[in-house]
Amino acid sequence: MENRRTNNRTRATVKKQAGTGKTVDDDLVRLNKYIAASGVCSRREADTIILRGEITVNGKPVTELGYKVKRSDDVRYRNKKLSAEKLVYILLNKPKDYVTTTEDPHADKTVMDLIGDKCPERVYPVGRLDKSTTGVLLLTNDGDLAGKLTHPRNKRRKIYHVFLDRIVVKEDLFRLVEGVDLEGDIITADAATYADPDDRTQVGIELHSGQNRVVRRLFEKLGYRVNKLDRVYFAGLTKKNLPRGKWRFLSEKEVNMLKRGIY
Repeated sequence: MENRRTNNRTRATVKKQAGTGKTVDDDLVRLNKYIAASGVCSRREADTIILRGEITVNGKPVTELGYKVKRSDDVRYRNKKLSAEKLVYILLNKPKDYVTTTEDPHADKTVMDLIGDKCPERVYPVGRLDKSTTGVLLLTNDGDLAGKLTHPRNKRRKIYHVFLDRIVVKEDLFRLVEGVDLEGDIITADAATYADPDDRTQVGIELHSGQNRVVRRLFEKLGYRVNKLDRVYFAGLTKKNLPRGKWRFLSEKEVNMLKRGIY
């Protein structure tokens, strides 16, 4: 029968959708989704690089949004072949002195050294923790989810345990919540409190800002030096029962929570 639907550039595997009488593509995926699954970027960012003509499919540039490819197609970004791998999600309790990057020729240790070859898929960190900061770090090859978690409008919640060089006065906790001027930007904490009632050099701070080194800069502006910084919460994830330097795969429930934005 010739009423089988085909893509305008290649034949697709087609089957009847149960109970509908309609045919559906069984082997095609939108190009932006394929790119995001390969770990290059988010789906929204994939649309941009498609429009710029930086993607080729089987040797030919593609600039059409909504274009569909087979998983067996040769899809390349800047001549580097992409692969729509199985999506994986890893929670890591980052130790001190590890750089949050996939590779750095100037770094002695990166967080990828902790994963090693135990995860066959190529994952990358979502956001950054600076070299001396410890705690909760998410790694994945789901570019679409990574884009959502790092976009400012989604206001992902983060909580840090901060160890300072001296006692923090209560007035400065109020200042953090009211807003501190950092080079023209007013950064406000959602909450700031003493982490240990018997040690007022320790503060717990909750905020949504994704600015670089924002916690350290906030306290430096108030006249304190951060001796130790530990992220204890990120977008609903905690390091509970996860020793420093160890990692685990997220549960299906945790992945669904992240995708639904319940954090």
